[in-house]
Amino acid sequence: MADHHPAHRELNWFKSSYSGGSGTECVEASYLPGSVIVRDSKDPDGSQLTFVPQAWTLFLDTLRDGGSDSGTRS
Repeated sequence: MADHHPAHRELNWFKSSYSGGSGTECVEASYLPGSVIVRDSKDPDGSQLTFVPQAWTLFLDTLRDGGSDSGTRS
């Protein structure tokens, strides 16, 4: 779900260490209490994704594991 709340423009965005070095695959994230906001750095006014911290952590853990299913699904 896109979230264009004006306060989100004032967040401390940081570039993901998983982003490509060529400048074409840049993902930025920012933390709010109870959520993680993610956007495409090439389109800062575009859509943003909001995750609960547990979902974001699971996503990052999956990336670190090489995309393998960690068995969290039933």
